[in-house]
Amino acid sequence: MSTARITLRTAESSEAKKLYALIQANLEEGHLLPRTLGELTVRANRFVVAVRARKIVGCAELAPLSPHVAEVRSLAVDASARGGHVGVAIVDELRRRARRESFEKLCAFTHVPGYFTHMGFSIVPHTWLPEKIFTDCVKCDLFKRCGQYAMVVPLDSAFDAVHGYGVPAVAALSA
Repeated sequence: MSTARITLRTAESSEAKKLYALIQANLEEGHLLPRTLGELTVRANRFVVAVRARKIVGCAELAPLSPHVAEVRSLAVDASARGGHVGVAIVDELRRRARRESFEKLCAFTHVPGYFTHMGFSIVPHTWLPEKIFTDCVKCDLFKRCGQYAMVVPLDSAFDAVHGYGVPAVAALSA
């Protein structure tokens, strides 16, 4: 792993192919559900990217599901950057953005719940997130058999302060 500095920023639509390649690599490892290039182009500005030496090494989308709930979607980290807390930094930034946009909770659907529990997320029944079920799940070929865990974290400053999440804001990492 490189020791070059990692910075976080909002993705641009011109970077959709890079997002697609990173997501595809993680999809092939069995970590993510598929996304289309067209979808990523349209939604690129909802992605936070981690950049090292001008290369995108991580990404995730803050996807609104309702006026109250947003989802961490398509969290992907390049194999060369894993183990350096890049994913944690991206989720932390999405948490700050979701709170600024007045969402009440942030959710994630994952095959690896332990990754999210150490960031304050809790496993909940899928039925607690009908916004996700009716927005995405019912349209998915893997509906009712995806094997993902539903995870939720409240977005209130008191919760974050007690648990030390998102305070203070981190704009960059040293890997």
